[in-house]
Amino acid sequence: MGGFEGHLFPGLCFFLYGLSHARLLSRALICNSPVQYPPRRPWNKGGWARLWQMHWTGFVKILSACIVVAQELYSVSGQLVLMSKIYHQRNFMYRKQWQHLTLYMSFFLSGCLDVVSQNLLPQRCAALEQGAQALGIFMYLPLMVSHMQDTEGVELQSHRLLTQAMFLLTLVVITELWAPDEPLIWMLKAFLYLITGSWLMQIGFMLYKPISGYKWRDDDINDVTFTTIFFCWHVVLDAVLMIGIYSLSFVWHRCMFVEA
Repeated sequence: MGGFEGHLFPGLCFFLYGLSHARLLSRALICNSPVQYPPRRPWNKGGWARLWQMHWTGFVKILSACIVVAQELYSVSGQLVLMSKIYHQRNFMYRKQWQHLTLYMSFFLSGCLDVVSQNLLPQRCAALEQGAQALGIFMYLPLMVSHMQDTEGVELQSHRLLTQAMFLLTLVVITELWAPDEPLIWMLKAFLYLITGSWLMQIGFMLYKPISGYKWRDDDINDVTFTTIFFCWHVVLDAVLMIGIYSLSFVWHRCMFVEA
């Protein structure tokens, strides 16, 4: 996730995924439907009808992973290699790029398994989808800890806060393996996805394109302190966003019910 685009695109993917989960949660609560992963219905006959019935979450994950991988490869100057071969030495190269690619490929695998479970298997396998999701999130933690080793100041503090949010998200998605239909788990998961995505995009703006036009200073304690304050603002705003999504969903379903 190097550079502005390297923070913007993954953050946007996390944020949109959180919006999708918030919408599904709102619909389940309003319709009093506890099952979040219902079995796939039998396919209707006809190509267009079957296309309309397909679940597109996995395809969106695959497309998003391909976009961020392409962006990562484009940002590398020269050839992306694992080890150098200069003067008969074997030194590892592009460690941060390989960290990013490892993370992206885990989400690509999650998308592939979503496609298989939702569209190819005779019956949808929720455990397969949740397990792949938990694996991808779990891999994020050691990669982020390694990613922060040579950072300081604002960058270090912002990534610490991101790691805290990812740690909580990891606990939630692992807990979901044993409680897949618990509304509280889905609420926390959607909320933490929103925080992770919005804060990741905010890190890109702070480090590379500050809105004020002035670069954040690592040696200024005020800048480091306001990094934490801005993160708390993100938490509050994302909570308000979830309330707004639920309110709009409630109004939408109420209007549909009245018209029916």
